[in-house]
Amino acid sequence: MKFEFSSEELEDIHRKIGSAVKKHRERKGFTQLDLSLEMGNKSVSLVSAAELYTNKKRFNIGHLYKISKILNVPMASFFEET
Repeated sequence: MKFEFSSEELEDIHRKIGSAVKKHRERKGFTQLDLSLEMGNKSVSLVSAAELYTNKKRFNIGHLYKISKILNVPMASFFEET
């Protein structure tokens, strides 16, 4: 049996993860630039786009690992229902 995932379902999870990253980032007092620089990026483009899932930009597992360490939050917190 092959399980089917709708594109809307996958887009929704990426939006929820981006929203959770934004929530934790703001709670810790980080700007998008602060977080981007700490992650080793030179601009805010990834963080700003992935937080809103703009142009289907999303965080990958490596990004989420770095963000969890920088913000000192468990990676699982990005997947919790709000």
